[in-house]
Amino acid sequence: MRKVLSQRGLKFQLQKCRLLALDFDGVLTDNGVYVDSKGREMVRCDKYDSTGLGALKKCGVVAITILTREPKNGLVPVRAKKMGIDCHCGLEPGEKLPKLQELTRKLNINLESVCYIGNDINDLDCLKNVGLAVAVANYHLDILGSVDFVTSKPGGHGAVREICDLLMKVNKKEA
Repeated sequence: MRKVLSQRGLKFQLQKCRLLALDFDGVLTDNGVYVDSKGREMVRCDKYDSTGLGALKKCGVVAITILTREPKNGLVPVRAKKMGIDCHCGLEPGEKLPKLQELTRKLNINLESVCYIGNDINDLDCLKNVGLAVAVANYHLDILGSVDFVTSKPGGHGAVREICDLLMKVNKKEA
């Protein structure tokens, strides 16, 4: 069982981070979905999060990727492309960690150098195996014992930006 890190412990883990991996629904969104009369789904994303990811990418602190169950032909690839970040869609339960391990091999880093942001039980495998496990403020209670840090902001309302800002601050990088 993990315990929430002290400020010093958090800073140490943030300095080691070379890959920021995150879930989409409930992390980059508020976990809600809008459905129109034709069955088309829409979600709400926070521009602060995308600005933070862009700044983080621009200053080269870490690689960034989305790992999600959402379909490859859905809105996640469109949003990821607009933000200029990598995404891996259509991952069934149990497939996120193997995909994350594949990515770390390609980047020649270990899981200890990964910060993963999640919100629900489908993120548990990743949260339990990375160097810095982060939950957004509106996380599902079943993941609490598996995280090192909980953001002050909920998913879809600046939680990702909060982590981006911390990463840039501890690595003394500015966009």
